[in-house]
Amino acid sequence: MGNRVGPGAGASASGRGLVRRRRRRWVRITAFGVTGVLVAAGGVGWAVYAKLSGNITPDEAAAAELARYDRERPTSLVKDARNILLIGSDSRGGTGNARYGRDSGTERSDTTILLHLSAGRDNATAVSIPRDLMVDLPACRRPDGSRSAPRFAMFNQAFQIGGSACTIRTVEKLTDVRVDHHVVVDFHGFKAMVDAVDGVEVCLRQPIDDRAAKLRLPAGRVTLNGEQALGYVRARKTLGNGSDTERMERQQRFLGALVNKVRSNDVLLNPAKLYPVLDAATSSLTTDPELASLRGLYALVRGLRDIPMEQVQFLTVPRESYAYDANRDQLVEPAARRLFERLRTDTPVAVKDNGPREGSYGDSYPGPFREPAVTVSPPPTFRGNTAAEDTCG
Repeated sequence: MGNRVGPGAGASASGRGLVRRRRRRWVRITAFGVTGVLVAAGGVGWAVYAKLSGNITPDEAAAAELARYDRERPTSLVKDARNILLIGSDSRGGTGNARYGRDSGTERSDTTILLHLSAGRDNATAVSIPRDLMVDLPACRRPDGSRSAPRFAMFNQAFQIGGSACTIRTVEKLTDVRVDHHVVVDFHGFKAMVDAVDGVEVCLRQPIDDRAAKLRLPAGRVTLNGEQALGYVRARKTLGNGSDTERMERQQRFLGALVNKVRSNDVLLNPAKLYPVLDAATSSLTTDPELASLRGLYALVRGLRDIPMEQVQFLTVPRESYAYDANRDQLVEPAARRLFERLRTDTPVAVKDNGPREGSYGDSYPGPFREPAVTVSPPPTFRGNTAAEDTCG
């Protein structure tokens, strides 16, 4: 998909060759920007590098637990393709998180996204997994060392029971997709990242006055700071139709806007802005040991710089109301299995916005669109959006 070149492209001043040259120049300038950050830190580049690497918390406990069950985990089918599980923790513990509620000593995965990076790094697909999805949870190691019994429960209980390792094993059991890496970020880290890029612009179709989310915003284009952004992506009851599915769509669109902001020249080419972004990003992360350094993160993301924004896709796993409880979710089959199979085999999917973004379908997932009758079947299309889309469009 990313290697197809039309007639004349790559040679003319307006062809893909020019685009590639500009991207290489962008990469060089970005590298100079990072170097500039280190030099600006008083010539102590190694100390800055060590500080940023030291910010990242390695998830050694999860690594040990996953190693224990390695034989029963799915195998990777495509070399160089990568699947990263992004987990947003709702923990009230830690710096700055107590204001969001009492710290009960447990935490759940407020947001969970399975990010698939193609082997050729020409597309990225982020699939949201509903926290209320009813799934089979495996036996997991609790924080106190005891082990839970397997159970059928809401998906976000996996993180509460056994942290990231239990969540990863649950996702792998659900999808049969091998999770290569994982990243956990809490409330404070999310806010710090947004503030480090001087806010993220979103488009509001109507004013927001939500006391629970502590949001009071006008309609139209609005730049959210970290605190506002956290309220925006977490709010559910008073925005739109109140469904968790709609909240996931809002999270996806916000992440697309954040990706655009981070990749903008205003951030990447300005050392004064780039260092705070790196500091905030690394400080907010708990990752598998392989990613727990700047070198590890760079090895993963260096291939992402050339992915066009329209090939950074966001969607929600096909879901519908659970048959025995309308407040819970279940997968829509065979659509979900079809999606997981394509992720596992590194086969493209496509996304399309199908209808209004707010209050459009309540508890029912619309499912994949019908494929047109053509000789060569196109990738199946799921409801979603790309990072290139204008939220006011």
